[in-house]
Amino acid sequence: MSVNRRWFARIGAAVFALALLYPLSALFARVGAWQWNAQVRGPALDSVRVSLLLTSVAMLAVVVLGTPMAAYIAKCRAKERLVWQAALLISILLPPLALGILFTLAFAPFAAVGRLLQQYGIAMTNSPVAFVVTQVYVAMGYYVLGAAAAFNSVPTLLQKQAALLGLTPAKVFLRVTLPLARLGLAVALSIAWVRAIGEFGAVVVTAYYPSGMPVQLWVDLQSFGLPAVMPLLVIFLAVALPLPWLAHVLAQRQSHA
Repeated sequence: MSVNRRWFARIGAAVFALALLYPLSALFARVGAWQWNAQVRGPALDSVRVSLLLTSVAMLAVVVLGTPMAAYIAKCRAKERLVWQAALLISILLPPLALGILFTLAFAPFAAVGRLLQQYGIAMTNSPVAFVVTQVYVAMGYYVLGAAAAFNSVPTLLQKQAALLGLTPAKVFLRVTLPLARLGLAVALSIAWVRAIGEFGAVVVTAYYPSGMPVQLWVDLQSFGLPAVMPLLVIFLAVALPLPWLAHVLAQRQSHA
C-alpha cells in the first residue's frame, strides 16, 4: 500500500472511530445544571449499590456454572458443539423485553417451578433473587461462548504433553489450560459483566425493585428530566466500561507480545 493510500485509510478509520465515539460528546451537552439533591442522590446511590453487589453475585454464578460448560463445549465433537452453541445463541438473541415477560411467566406462582420456589419463600419478581437470576440468564451465553473460544485457543499439543507427563485431566486443566486461557476468560467475563450490569429490558419486568442503575436512570429521566440523569449516567459509564476495555487491551497486548 502506498503512503498516500495508507494515510487515506487512516483518515477514514479515524472518521469511523470518531463517529462511533460521538455519542460520548453528549456528556458535555447543555442540559442545565446537573441535579444531585437528596431526592435524586439517595435512590441513585442505592441503585449503584444494588447493581454492584447483585451483578457481582451474578458474575460469580456465571463463572462457577459457565466455566465447566465452556470447557465441555471446547472438548466435544463438532456436531455436538453446534447444538450447545445454538442453545446459547437463543438465550443471547431473545429480545430483552420478551425475555423479561417470559421469565415472569415461567416463574409465576401458577407455573410448576414458580410454585415450588414459592413454597420455600423464594420470590421471582421484584426481589434480589429475581434480579440476579435475570442477569445470569442474559450474561451466561456471552460468557460461555467466549470462554469456549478461549479454551479452544490453548494448543492441544501442550495439554497432551502435560497428560503424558503424568498429570490427571483435572491437573492439566488447572495447571495448563486455565492459565493459558486466562485472558480470553477475562475478556468473556468482562463482556458478560457489561451485558448484565447494563440490562434494562428484562430486569425492568422481573425486578423493577430493587432498582439497579439502568432502571433508576429511566425513573430519574421520567421523574426529573436530563439534569437529574447526568450524574448517575457518569457513574454508570465509569462502572460499566473500564473492565471490558482493560481486558481487551491486555488480551491484545498478550497476542502481540
